[in-house]
Amino acid sequence: MTRKTFVAGVGMIQFKKPGTSDAYDQMGAQAVRKALEDAGLSYTDVQQAYAGYVYGDSTSGQKALYHVGMTGIPVINVNNNCATGSTALFLARQAVQSGAVDCALAVGFEQMNPGALKSAFPDRPPALERANKVVDRLVGRNDLPSNAIRQFAGAGMSHMKKYGTRLETFAKIRAKASRHAARNPLAVFRNEVTTEDVMNAPMLWDGVLTRLMACPPTCGAAATIVVSEEFAKKRGLRTDVLIAGQSLTTDRPGSFESDDMIRVVGFEVSQLAARQAYEQAGVGPQDVDVIELHDCFAQNELITMEALGLCAEGDGPKLVEDGDNTYGGKWVVNPSGGLLSKGHPLGATGLAQIYELTHQLRGTAEQRQVSNARIALQHNLGLGGAGVVTVLKKAA
Repeated sequence: MTRKTFVAGVGMIQFKKPGTSDAYDQMGAQAVRKALEDAGLSYTDVQQAYAGYVYGDSTSGQKALYHVGMTGIPVINVNNNCATGSTALFLARQAVQSGAVDCALAVGFEQMNPGALKSAFPDRPPALERANKVVDRLVGRNDLPSNAIRQFAGAGMSHMKKYGTRLETFAKIRAKASRHAARNPLAVFRNEVTTEDVMNAPMLWDGVLTRLMACPPTCGAAATIVVSEEFAKKRGLRTDVLIAGQSLTTDRPGSFESDDMIRVVGFEVSQLAARQAYEQAGVGPQDVDVIELHDCFAQNELITMEALGLCAEGDGPKLVEDGDNTYGGKWVVNPSGGLLSKGHPLGATGLAQIYELTHQLRGTAEQRQVSNARIALQHNLGLGGAGVVTVLKKAA
């Protein structure tokens, strides 16, 4: 049994720098209340809840949701690295689509520390051990500030060597993100920077990555209410945003056996998820109007645009130079400012992307509104690995 599933409500709080936000449970509760208000529902209407976070103790989801209500429903805690928020949505949608429930909640939150990401459990084998061995062989550079830099900047360097991509192209992506975020009151960084500003920022890896090309650690929360068509009609809820296709994928052998850093950071995971989501929705990349994708580094935005089929491999730089990733081009990519400027609270990111795209399809994105947006694509990536691609359609 499969049923149509709709986004009935979304909620998001302003993302903030570490040390300036509320605690994780308060942030999560605030986002849920906003989503319920947006949907016109109460917490007693929710039949299952999926709570996503990466850095937190077990049952942190209950800690956050108990502020909103204690109704005895199942609360499932979700951790899938940086794809956690959209994994929670995948599970919520699956529960509704299968007929198990009529109304499910996905919430994601993260209370992060300043500085580079670090393992919370250094006393045991790392989850990314297989990928790390490939990175050690292809990149080395254990002197860099974080493993994430080795991975994603290493992939960027591979693209530069393979296709002649210029560092300035990645700088243009970051500058574009800042222009978009300047229109987003919920973004953590709203100051515009130029391509030259990005190029002149401190180098984290000479000739490969400047500080402004990496997303900042961020605190925040977002939530989504997913409902069946029958439930929506019965309750008089909105059905203007349809989840038309969605896929969650993991690595295949090629991610680690191809000796290609672009594959190590999830190219094939993203490509497979996109193809499956497109097929479910009955659309192709050419049909999409607006995209929120996982730009944890400027380099990954370019790589992901190729993985999503917006252009052929190696043609990402031309897409950027032609302005086909911003207003007036073929697609508007990350109108929210993306992870680079909006911020990246790991557990919340995927649901914050859904928040943005829902408002784009509703026509309520205000200064960020993409003209006549009818089909939206969300992409969320977690190394280790997981990739989620969601296709949303503006329903009649």
